[in-house]
Amino acid sequence: MLEISLVEVPAMNVLGTRKTGTYALIPELLMKVFTYARKKKAVITGPPLFLCHEISPAAVAEANEKGTAVIEVAWPVTGSVKGTKDITAYVLPGGRMAHVIHKGPYETCEPTYLALFAWIRENGLTICGPIREVYPNDPRVVPPEEIVMDIFVPVR
Repeated sequence: MLEISLVEVPAMNVLGTRKTGTYALIPELLMKVFTYARKKKAVITGPPLFLCHEISPAAVAEANEKGTAVIEVAWPVTGSVKGTKDITAYVLPGGRMAHVIHKGPYETCEPTYLALFAWIRENGLTICGPIREVYPNDPRVVPPEEIVMDIFVPVR
């Protein structure tokens, strides 16, 4: 049984990048930003995240198929870090969000998302921003069944 709740998420300083393409770009872009952060001696303060600008299963499938998905990834950082043309330092807004934890391979997250979207509708809420996936463990290190993904959906 999934535990879905409303949480207040604080704003955070991040280093991030954005590109249009397919969701297969996520690992590559995460590593690009991570490498830049390490090079600039930025202090990484939390796990990486992906911001999904398509907010329905149909929009996600279509954008991925056409290669038009907006892929935005970021790492929380502290301190003063200058960005580049491709990697920017910015404040990721906080706010009220619906939250659920998906456990298992990333490819099996659709039922978790569908349950979360149903919960949002049932509670009279509206999605009001990009969905965030936070990756607290590394799929290169843990077995697929132990992968954890926190999903946050900004709502009003």
